[in-house]
Formats: sequence, structure tokens, C-alpha cells
Amino acid sequence: MTSRSIGEFELAVLLCVNSLGDDAYGASVRRAVSQRLNRDCSVGAVYTTLQRLEDKGLVKSWTSDPTPVRGGRSRRCFAMTGAGNQAIRGAQTTVRRLWSDHGLRWSGSQ
Repeated sequence: MTSRSIGEFELAVLLCVNSLGDDAYGASVRRAVSQRLNRDCSVGAVYTTLQRLEDKGLVKSWTSDPTPVRGGRSRRCFAMTGAGNQAIRGAQTTVRRLWSDHGLRWSGSQ
């Protein structure tokens, strides 16, 4: 896969999928993204972004077994791919390069 840039919201969703691990399903990703960005993110925006990330090969999805409660529903779960990890590292590199190109000091962890 060739290197593709990702937007800020896509990066936030990717980072949340990565940090949630086995608990990365639509509603949990939405909560995590909303908390990380400190704003309410719509269900539609999150699901559209997850689908776009899957189309790009940055995440993969599958349907879980129904939850054990009576009438429990299946969940669409998500996980990072190797390309998704590369996209995160590429975004970090780009941000560092942008900060250094403008003579500003990068305060992120080294």
C-alpha cells in the first residue's frame, strides 16, 4: 500500500481503535473519540470514518457474537492493521516535521 495522509478526525479514530484494543466497537470508539477531542462526535461521523479507514486498509472489522444478555445484539468490532500503525507513525512524523520546519519547538515525547 502506498503512503496516504490521514486527517485529524481519522487520526483520532485510529488512535482510539488502537487504545481500546478488544473493546473497539462503534459506541466505544465514539465515546473515546468524543473524550479525546473534548467534543461530542456524532455516531454518523464515527461510523463513516471507520468505514473509510477500513476501505483504506487501516482497520479491519468483524461482527461479534451477540452479547450474553437476553436479546443481546452483535457488535461490529474494529482492529488496527499494520497499515494503520504505519499511518499513525507517518502522521506523527509529519507533525514533527511541520513543527521543526517553522522553527517552533516540538513538545511531544521524543
